[in-house]
Amino acid sequence: MSHAGKKTKRQGPAYLPGDPQPEESIERMIRVDHAGEYGAARIYAGQLAVLRPGEARDAVEEMAAKEREHLETFDKLIVERRVRPTALTPLWHITGFALGAATALMGEKAAMACTVAVEEVIDEHYADQAARLGADEAELRATVEEFRQDELDHREVALEHEAEAAPGYELLMGAVKAGSRLAIWLSKRI
Repeated sequence: MSHAGKKTKRQGPAYLPGDPQPEESIERMIRVDHAGEYGAARIYAGQLAVLRPGEARDAVEEMAAKEREHLETFDKLIVERRVRPTALTPLWHITGFALGAATALMGEKAAMACTVAVEEVIDEHYADQAARLGADEAELRATVEEFRQDELDHREVALEHEAEAAPGYELLMGAVKAGSRLAIWLSKRI
């Protein structure tokens, strides 16, 4: 029997050579989400070290509390799933705090602009993860979607606190987004 003219359905994995295996993809997701929530907590810690008492500081304190809850969830997942945290945690410890403190030193609106930039990148990141998680990871997908909504709420709070009126808003947004995307890329791998 000739195979000419017959279409054969390709068998095998739904990934390309060099792509992470499905288990490794989940590990990378948990690793990078843990790193991201750690970084966010450090950004807010830096902002709180500088911001004076007032509405903006109160808003940052509320957002920081939510980020600590997110971090606690990923702290547990790292242990339960036996996922190696990123080796870059010491770097995120320093750079997260420095970014938060620096933007707060630029003023409340700049601190809020930093939040908008980070949360927009995290929104994209979490949306991509939720879309890639299958039914076998429904609980992780629900967590990612819940945290994504929290991040969108933080973005709205920051916009309500006049983030867009920050001096050099577009430049600041671009720099923080680029740094956030780089941190995501690195934390998945290292």
